[in-house]
Amino acid sequence: MGLLTHSPGKTRVKICGLRTPADVDAAVKAGVDAVGFVFYPPSVRSVTPNIAAQLIARLPAGIDAVGLLVNASDEECAAIREAAPISLWQFHGDETPERCAQIAKNEPWMRAARIGKQFAFDDFSLQYRDADALLLDALVEGYGGGGVPFDWQGIPQTWVSENAPRVVLSGGLNAHNVGEAIARLHPCAVDVSSGVESSRGVKDAALMTQFVQAVRAADAKASP
Repeated sequence: MGLLTHSPGKTRVKICGLRTPADVDAAVKAGVDAVGFVFYPPSVRSVTPNIAAQLIARLPAGIDAVGLLVNASDEECAAIREAAPISLWQFHGDETPERCAQIAKNEPWMRAARIGKQFAFDDFSLQYRDADALLLDALVEGYGGGGVPFDWQGIPQTWVSENAPRVVLSGGLNAHNVGEAIARLHPCAVDVSSGVESSRGVKDAALMTQFVQAVRAADAKASP
């Protein structure tokens, strides 16, 4: 169904930073809705467009291939488009709404927010009103959330209610805390990377399975 198919009662799952065929196969077996590929060379989870293409070829229909970009140049974007069939774009840098739309063209895209104490939720959702999804991540040094959770209680409840159908929650999630996050925020989807790794950048098949199972258990608990 894909990551952004909003279905009340079912939280979609994305696992990001996959780099090997074994990673992809384990994520698919676990029951994810999307897998993410990092096109940002400074990251330990980065892959080339050609490697991403080989990994995407392993995906069954219905699972989104998400391309994560950080201030990518036109040349970098062209190389990705030429090699890898990305179905959803994720922007983690300083991209303006116009730049996001320019890169994504007519394909869906989501914009990452770096949530700090003074984050202006209303301004952000208004600025990126054309985004298909808003990904909430922690504010850390550099780009990406660094596997660090942020204060979910700091998200205004009215904002959550208005934007839940396009909210993707990230930032320090794992099998132990994702249930609480879902119960509190009811996001459209959750996104995990370091929370399913045995060491930095190394995915663990058992942790992936446990994470998806925890999401499904949270959904079942929330059902009337």
